[in-house]
Amino acid sequence: MNARTLLLATAATLALTGAAGAKDLTRIGISLGSMGNPFFVALAQGATDKAKEINPNVEVTALGYDYDLNKQFTQIDNFIAAGVDLILLNPADPKAVGPAIARAQAAGIPVVAVDTAADGADATVTTNNVQAGEIACQYIVDKLGGKGKVVIQNGPQVSAVIDRVDGCKKVLEANAGIEILSADQDGKGSRDGGMNVMQGHLTRFEQIDAVFTINDPQAIGTDLAAKQAGRNNIIITTVDGAPDIEAALKDPNSPMIHASASQDPYAMAQLATEIGAKLINGEKPAEPVTLMPSTLVTRDNVNEYKGWAAAR
Repeated sequence: MNARTLLLATAATLALTGAAGAKDLTRIGISLGSMGNPFFVALAQGATDKAKEINPNVEVTALGYDYDLNKQFTQIDNFIAAGVDLILLNPADPKAVGPAIARAQAAGIPVVAVDTAADGADATVTTNNVQAGEIACQYIVDKLGGKGKVVIQNGPQVSAVIDRVDGCKKVLEANAGIEILSADQDGKGSRDGGMNVMQGHLTRFEQIDAVFTINDPQAIGTDLAAKQAGRNNIIITTVDGAPDIEAALKDPNSPMIHASASQDPYAMAQLATEIGAKLINGEKPAEPVTLMPSTLVTRDNVNEYKGWAAAR
């Protein structure tokens, strides 16, 4: 066998070996906050569509852990026992979920976190939450002409929330005419929580020109509290671009809700699944965290907004 023939034979053998060694995405397990939340429904759909694009015969199991950490642990352990190739998760607790992630990895299963970073995950795909906070609060600064009293309504201390508040503070603090009245009250990420926190702020502060909330449910609760208190001149901005805020931005009876820095959970999950499919074959992403840009949805452009529930 001459040198050229030997080289070609070796190349062919390597190609066959590589093809035989490649792993298919045949089973994927997904653990998300709640399948009653449209954000997580869109995440699950995006992951499923991308997985079926990669392998039409893939088995996808998407479950809600209903904000119960122990339930998420059980789901991850069940995924491991079932021999899935990939796990996607939105962590109930970014730090506490670490040992469960380590168990999956010990079984040879890559784990990709979506929306919120999780300790030990092989990769994370999330909205650029710092930027989301920046654009939502820049809107406030512009509307107030750089002068006014503003409340930052905080939330559960996960990475996404911390980043949104940091982005907002960066913008507000760059404007000497803006006074931040409060930035440490937790609206619990919920409508009731946002309403309760806002009721306290309305009692405490005679003048509030604007409020930034860390997500849409808190914004809707904030709006309700202001309406009930007869305060109708407050600018409210937020983050998510959820169906409820999309409706509020179109509603003439909710004029105080001005803008939401949108997320795209469908696209987020598609990218996470694509990264995961490469991870099972040992191909790591260039960066451990992939940030997706946010776009500000306002009362002026909401009719052009392609929301979470839009057909894809």
